[in-house]
Amino acid sequence: MISRYRTAPDEAAPIALTRDGPHGPIIHALNGTALERGIRPLARVVDVQAIHPDLHVEQADPPGDQAFLERLTHWARRWCPWTVSDADNGLILDTTGSAHLFGGETALLRDMIQRFAIQGLTARVAMAPTRGAAQALARYGAASTLCDDTDMAPQLDPLPVNALQLEAETARLLDRLGLKTIGALNAVPRSTLMRRFSGLSADRNPLILLDRTLGRAADPVNAPPDAAYFMARTRLAEPVIDPVPYLDGLAQRLCRDLAQAEQGARHLRLTIYRIDGEWRTVDAATARASRDPAHLVKLFDGKLDSMDPGFGFDLLTLEAGRVEPLCLHQDRLDGTRDANADVAALLDRLTARLGAQKVTWSTWSESHKPEDVETLRPALQTEPSAPLTLTVERPIRLLQPAEEVQVLYAVPEGPPSQFRWRRVVYRMTRYTGPERIAPEWWKDRPGTRLRDYYKVEIEDGRRFWLYRDGVVHDGRGGDPRWFLHGFFA
Repeated sequence: MISRYRTAPDEAAPIALTRDGPHGPIIHALNGTALERGIRPLARVVDVQAIHPDLHVEQADPPGDQAFLERLTHWARRWCPWTVSDADNGLILDTTGSAHLFGGETALLRDMIQRFAIQGLTARVAMAPTRGAAQALARYGAASTLCDDTDMAPQLDPLPVNALQLEAETARLLDRLGLKTIGALNAVPRSTLMRRFSGLSADRNPLILLDRTLGRAADPVNAPPDAAYFMARTRLAEPVIDPVPYLDGLAQRLCRDLAQAEQGARHLRLTIYRIDGEWRTVDAATARASRDPAHLVKLFDGKLDSMDPGFGFDLLTLEAGRVEPLCLHQDRLDGTRDANADVAALLDRLTARLGAQKVTWSTWSESHKPEDVETLRPALQTEPSAPLTLTVERPIRLLQPAEEVQVLYAVPEGPPSQFRWRRVVYRMTRYTGPERIAPEWWKDRPGTRLRDYYKVEIEDGRRFWLYRDGVVHDGRGGDPRWFLHGFFA
């Protein structure tokens, strides 16, 4: 079983990861110091902080933790070919026939602890004849436990029945019956409990879970398959300098393999292996999954000139580093083209030629601050979002950041009748406002000031969007300052 904690300001400080609950944030995970103080998961953060004001709180990231655990599951195959994640906080490894490769079972456990420690992970490991026994000993036994068929029962007997991974209701029922340990449950005649738990499924029935833990019933490890790997290669009889003539054939073979698996490439890497032992790579990415050979070849236009072939190369590979499902589809009967596919192809070519950070589109989010509503993101890394529906008029162009203006004369509690911007004086003829925009209360910090926005029209008919940053005597700074934030049509 593996526990992962985030970086803390002090190793001795109590740390908690939180997530949203029905009545506010709740505890998601804790470090050892917090557990020693009696803090438990699912408790409300405000209640815990009232008792432990020094509790260091950070937001949990369950999707990120799950993705990390999946990568760790495949990484753990350095010790055995059969690995699987254990719920959301551990790994299960079937080390049958592989322990001798590491010098024995004791050496294998020691190697696991050391390699997890190198990655900054605290590991509790246990090796037992059954999957359930290893899970129970890892969670409720010592930090490193090794047992065999002869001493498995004595080591499991003193553990609580929760070590069988029971549901809370089943554990409470066994506790009321006085069956608080695995040994107590195992000592009770089977016939007296069979009827009470007969309605539960195999994964919830404590008697079946007990049989699996003690080896009376099979509980094999069903490891997930390795991720599919798509690569086409060309081996040459003699070294060459130019990879372009061979790129089309590589793309054809790669796309044929992708089509058989109903996958499409999102990231490609072309590698040349030089005769001097060096290699060079060129990457390309797509806006959406594709297995069109002609389109994939175009992504490398102009990129291969920068590759240094040295004295020549005799091996080329084209691999799809990231793939996504792409089902077979039928072309339209009317012969029209798919507009979305054309846009994706255009984005691919522009990104390949200009760079990922140069081709962007807007993403929108709810925010009180106008400058935070729209954000430019790389087109190949994000999906476009529909613009927000606003009930108030906003400028067609915003200055990023807003530029400060010098006020020559201001109407009391209103906009400036004259102001200087970029060394030019503007005289206001009329205005509307103010529209007060306050900072988000959950992001409010000492010194954050209110904004009063005005739409002002100058003598030549142009309309500007000005705001006053702060209110007189608001206790959050000096005199208010004026800024020009945008232009209307």
